[in-house]
Amino acid sequence: MAVFWKKKKFWGTLIGLLLLAYCVKDIRASELRLLLERVNVWYIVAAFVSATLFVVLKALRWKLVVSQQKRVPFKRVVTLYSVGQVLGIVMPALTGQVGRVVWFSRKEGLRKAYVFSTLVMEILFDAISLIVFMFFASLAFAFPDRYRYLSFVVAGVTVGAIIALYLVLHYKARLEEISRNSLRDRWPGLYITFKKFIRSFSKGIELLRSSQDMAGTLFLSLASWAVHMLVIWFLFKSFGFTLPLATAAVVMIVNTIVLLVPITPGNAGTFEVAVSTSLAAFSVGRSDAVLFALALHLMDLLPSFVFGYLFLHMEKLTLKEIQEVREEEAMIIDRIDEDGAYIEEEEEKV
Repeated sequence: MAVFWKKKKFWGTLIGLLLLAYCVKDIRASELRLLLERVNVWYIVAAFVSATLFVVLKALRWKLVVSQQKRVPFKRVVTLYSVGQVLGIVMPALTGQVGRVVWFSRKEGLRKAYVFSTLVMEILFDAISLIVFMFFASLAFAFPDRYRYLSFVVAGVTVGAIIALYLVLHYKARLEEISRNSLRDRWPGLYITFKKFIRSFSKGIELLRSSQDMAGTLFLSLASWAVHMLVIWFLFKSFGFTLPLATAAVVMIVNTIVLLVPITPGNAGTFEVAVSTSLAAFSVGRSDAVLFALALHLMDLLPSFVFGYLFLHMEKLTLKEIQEVREEEAMIIDRIDEDGAYIEEEEEKV
């Protein structure tokens, strides 16, 4: 029983349920009935198509990032990426990201450090896209001070990350030399682990050396965010909200900033609080705002679960089995044996 209380999933689920209960506690059945009567189904269809395209564009971006190391077919990359998204949804905090690393590594035969670096690239280009949309949205609306401050933090961290990644690429050999001189004799296992990690990680960020690949990745990132903005705008239309497209961008940005660090599985509860609070700033009633947030959340989750189910069906797997794999390998770097040696597909000389 003590182990049960210590699980992150338990506490994440509990927090999510409490937040959801807080959001929906004032919604009346009559308000839900009125919403169902006025909702425009065709705009919901348009929103679902856009949400599906959002997942496809994200998957294509990951395909481009890993293309320098391995070519992954379109159908497989979409379904595999969706399973990774589902792992991020069902696992609280950042354990879902660890699960994605382990699973991508196993299914595509890629090093965990390499897969981890591709996720770092995803986050980097998402941050750049967020900054671009924040700039244009700020021309139409004045962001509250707390969000303006966070935008500066995001911009600063993004610039710092870009500089750090370029330094890793440029001084990779120097980093290996420093680690060899300082670690090899005293801590051989740590030295080999570090060397292995830095070599695999640097392969994943080689994309930064190619202006063509960088442009393609940035284009797919901006396109995916633009499509997600359309998902929100189509739902506005479906709910009968007379809000401009720029408002959809603001809701998307605020929601993204608030959910930078996932706390609950699938951001349950936290998502609804973030979206309904941002809509309240545009004079949307509380009940309508909460119902909209629930609809948007479902719209965001559904395509990934559909594609993810197709992958699991093709591979004859279950989510439980994938989670067990993640629990067996909870670290990003490979284990080292008791002598400090490791097993590579291609043997390397120390």
